Amino acid sequence: MERELALEVVRVTELAALSAARWMGRGDKNEADGAATSAMRAMFDSVSIQGTVVIGEGEMDEAPMLYIGESVGNGQGPEVDVAVDPLEGTELVAKGLHNALAVVAIAGKGNLLHAPDMYMEKLAVGPALAGKLSLNDPLEMTLTKAAAILGKPLSNLTVSILDRERHRTHIQTLRDTGVRIKLLSDGDVAGAMAPAMAESGIDLYVGSGGAPEGVLAAAALRCLGGELQGRLMASEPSEWNRCLDMGIQDPRKLLTMEDMIGTEDVIFAATGITPGEILGGVRYLADQQAETHSIVMRAKTRTIRFIRSLHYLPNKTQLH
Repeated sequence: MERELALEVVRVTELAALSAARWMGRGDKNEADGAATSAMRAMFDSVSIQGTVVIGEGEMDEAPMLYIGESVGNGQGPEVDVAVDPLEGTELVAKGLHNALAVVAIAGKGNLLHAPDMYMEKLAVGPALAGKLSLNDPLEMTLTKAAAILGKPLSNLTVSILDRERHRTHIQTLRDTGVRIKLLSDGDVAGAMAPAMAESGIDLYVGSGGAPEGVLAAAALRCLGGELQGRLMASEPSEWNRCLDMGIQDPRKLLTMEDMIGTEDVIFAATGITPGEILGGVRYLADQQAETHSIVMRAKTRTIRFIRSLHYLPNKTQLH
């Protein structure tokens, strides 16, 4: 993949973010998601790739665009797998909360896991802990190991987890261990990225979230030098069969970074829709302008770019 592709991809996430942000705080997550999806799909037509969506808005009969298997790009560049989440955090936008993102990851053809739409158990860490912990270990052991490796007492370890009923046992374990907890209302991708961003103050991300979001987060963490381990949580026969249909022979297998994003180059781009710890949100300014904050990264070079852009919006219904 050419380095110029990274800047082409960030234009895709910028337009999705600009479109979704108009629905911030309006209580309609479906309209926000639809706006982001339409904008992202339209902008992909200008990107120099022969892309196939492997993680998207659903199957062809479930989603009108950015569906799994759809071809994207102008057909003039490399053959690539494309993973998208036009609006990661629909509830966040609807309620005007932090950490909503527009996200895209691109890798060479055949490298991205075709992750089924189900829960995935996850353990995400930054560079200091990459390769040194295991999702197979009990949570208490993982916390103890992490604290020892980082050279800090358990009471200074900070762990983030989605605030969900299914995590009741995990949260109680965290409290019993004495670590500091950051409960997230939503934002699975941003949550998993946080341990690799020093300014976040997060040491580990644990618990379960969407499997497609796990692959997107793994792409980001590869670029950041972190690590994500996952395990699919097929809870009924239909989900088990779905895994088999998508080429996952053992749904119970611990998934490594290589399983999820391959071993080749990966490009990851995200634009903030609402403000967060990693990125600022869309701001509408005077004189028909809007400001966006994005991150775009490439695994091969470990280059991380933070991009602040000003967009001229002559017509609110026609973003450029």
